[in-house]
Amino acid sequence: MKRLTPFYLMILPGLLFFILFKYAPMVGIVIAFQDYNPFKGFQGSEWVGLEHFRELFQERDFLPLLRNTLWLNMLDLLLFFPIPIVLAVILGELRSRRLSSLIQTVMYAPHFLSWVVIVGVTFVLFSAQSGGINQLLQSAGLPRLEVLTEPAAFRGVWLLQNIWHGAGWSAIIFLAALASIDPTLYEASRIDGAGRLQQIWHITLPGLRQIIIILFILRLGHFMDLGFEHILLLQNPLNITTSDVFDTFVYRKGIIQGDFSYTTAVGLFKSLVGLVLVVAANKIARRFGQEGVI
Repeated sequence: MKRLTPFYLMILPGLLFFILFKYAPMVGIVIAFQDYNPFKGFQGSEWVGLEHFRELFQERDFLPLLRNTLWLNMLDLLLFFPIPIVLAVILGELRSRRLSSLIQTVMYAPHFLSWVVIVGVTFVLFSAQSGGINQLLQSAGLPRLEVLTEPAAFRGVWLLQNIWHGAGWSAIIFLAALASIDPTLYEASRIDGAGRLQQIWHITLPGLRQIIIILFILRLGHFMDLGFEHILLLQNPLNITTSDVFDTFVYRKGIIQGDFSYTTAVGLFKSLVGLVLVVAANKIARRFGQEGVI
């Protein structure tokens, strides 16, 4: 313990974060099985068992909420998740370190903008009446783009904003993994006549495989979480058929209507889905000879 004290001190802030903000609040899960009354507290509230879960599965909006949540998460996994990998590989192939640093800085910058700013700029550009782009289209005699009010356009707008906001920042960990690949492997492959694409396929991607698997498994743990703030800012009565997800439903029922027990049951349901997906994906990864996360 004395020899490793500096290392324990280094992980202490992160450990305290998880204890205070992840594990300690789990005590509140008990209200998912109660008719919780803030004035009576945990011990004085009536116990109702699985009543809130039955209510959730019988909710008329349950299937639309599940469908919208699954749609957006599948788009995120299939279209957003690979992009940071591609960006990292492209940056790793650049020979100019100055150009690579410039591109990385430009890609990282959107991560530090809040969703309020990003969605606000989108409204300024694409507002049906006063949006700058729609005014240009109208002056050219072209139809307006109803990207903010058309239900079918919501998923595309949400995905593109996610990519612009987070792809560059998410590429950092893959760039770090690229730095750990032995450069002599590339030298040996060039001697054997391998081209750039062959080096990427046979050296770069296998070198990233383990970190890709770990991050993919961890991402499955948040499969039912989509980022409440972003979706709420884009949501309006015209696109709610495709934009309403469990996160916004919990906000309406829990914060606005004060139904804390019911929305805690919804949150617990989301967490259990993520837990099942993580455990299943980890077992599959280990069966194929990968380390996984457990």
